[in-house]
Amino acid sequence: MSGVPQRTLLLWCPDWPVLAAEIVDGVPATDPVVVLHANRVIACSERARAEGIRRGLRRREAQGRCPHLTVVDHDPGRDVRAFEPVVAAVEEVVAGVEVIRPGACATPARGPSRYLGGEEAAAERIVEHVAQSCAVESQVGIADGVFAAGLAAREGRIVAPGGTREFLAARPVEALGRPALADLLRRLGVRTLGEFAALPAGDVLARFGFDGALAHRLAGGRDDRPLAVRQPPADLTVTADHDEPIDRVDAAAFAARTLAERLHERLAGYGLACTRLGIEAVTAHGQELHRVWRHDGLLTAAAIADRVRWQLDGWLSGSNGRGGTRPARPTAGIVRLRLVPDGVLAQAGLQPGLWGETGEERERAHRALSRVQGILGPEAVVTAVLGGGRSPADQVRLVPWGDERVPARPGPPPLPSAAAPPAPAPASAVVPAGGGAGRRAGRGRAAPEPPWPGRIPPPSPAVVLPAPLPADVRDAAGEPVVVSARLAVSAAPARLTVGDGRPAEITGWAGPWPVDERWWAPAEARRRARFQVCLADGAALLLAVEGGQWLVEAIYD
Repeated sequence: MSGVPQRTLLLWCPDWPVLAAEIVDGVPATDPVVVLHANRVIACSERARAEGIRRGLRRREAQGRCPHLTVVDHDPGRDVRAFEPVVAAVEEVVAGVEVIRPGACATPARGPSRYLGGEEAAAERIVEHVAQSCAVESQVGIADGVFAAGLAAREGRIVAPGGTREFLAARPVEALGRPALADLLRRLGVRTLGEFAALPAGDVLARFGFDGALAHRLAGGRDDRPLAVRQPPADLTVTADHDEPIDRVDAAAFAARTLAERLHERLAGYGLACTRLGIEAVTAHGQELHRVWRHDGLLTAAAIADRVRWQLDGWLSGSNGRGGTRPARPTAGIVRLRLVPDGVLAQAGLQPGLWGETGEERERAHRALSRVQGILGPEAVVTAVLGGGRSPADQVRLVPWGDERVPARPGPPPLPSAAAPPAPAPASAVVPAGGGAGRRAGRGRAAPEPPWPGRIPPPSPAVVLPAPLPADVRDAAGEPVVVSARLAVSAAPARLTVGDGRPAEITGWAGPWPVDERWWAPAEARRRARFQVCLADGAALLLAVEGGQWLVEAIYD
């Protein structure tokens, strides 16, 4: 933290939370207005100050001083949104602006002063441009360092180079913006920044800690933190206007490919790649259509063109309004098409291996599957995404190739394992009512995410049937095996018959694992118990009994 503080130009908008409420919510800032946070005033309008209202007052006391006071709740998001046009206006005059907080932004003063004819001319030009562009009053302060420039902006003052220490010396310690530290310094007899800066730095660090030492440097005019200037965002949107409205899918596909190549070239020029694509269209009748496509990876020019074509096909081939399930098609052709890269990231090249094989197989598979999608549509190629759930069918979600791979249900997926299922317990080891094995499966393994109670134990089945097969389970005496409401098994399962097939001998089994879902919603409630069984031919199955009916849900490898 050594060196000379950077000459800084800081623009400050007085009473910004009040102005933001006027800009966003229409609250007239010329009336008595206060902004409250934690039931205390954090900002007030000029009319409110004339009524004796100050920052820090409680709500009741402020309303007592001004009965016709307009009270607005503090909204940081509103302040930021309203301040963005002001920052954009400043960036039209100078480059490299850092937002200090909503209502204040700073930039190095050297550049603007050199090409605008001096520091005073630069300050006047910026204030005038902000007033014309945003209808917002502002003040500019210039000094050595951001802290001193902020205090100078409150007076609209330009501090001469090298005079920052003298400018700060007479300021009260409350100017540091640290109420607790200022109160302590007051009680110790230190009332101005000059008196505070005169204290030995080592003693300040030992008595007030790191934050006090930083405040001590600010009080002495040694604010040498460089500005973290932001770069104005590049306009990456591409738009195409069509004199003849597009109402055919083939014409839309041609327009989509041309626009996709333009977008891809523009992104490549900035070293960026698109991961989330916004597609906007305007019809000849003024109807606006919008859709966002997500992608788990980087969208190439061909991938962008395919998604635009799919979306235009969906819009132009919509329902005709006579009971179709698809959305109604536009009443007129498309005259404007816009592509907006909502999500971008740096395009990182893949480092090939010694013979260029690293990632080659994946890239080749990606091109092949994307080509199939381009011919047959996005739903033609799907991949499985594992998530949470109690049954194997709940834990798998099929998503189109390239789409965002988000699980359908929260929670950890089942542990992957290529091993065979655990050997089921012998017939004599039937779990009593309550299903101790089920409790071990649901809570025995620690997981960073909350587990699903009643989830089957790992490993997961190799084949999950799309529709469970009806089955019949009987004991050694040929009687049907029944599971009571208390999860008591009437007898050990001995034979299994699936559909119209031949009975098979059960050599081992484990269960029951109970599942009682959505009991609070009678129309959606579901109660069942599951078993794992091994057959004499070596097959292993996942069974479920629900409402007295046995079902085969999945098959183990």
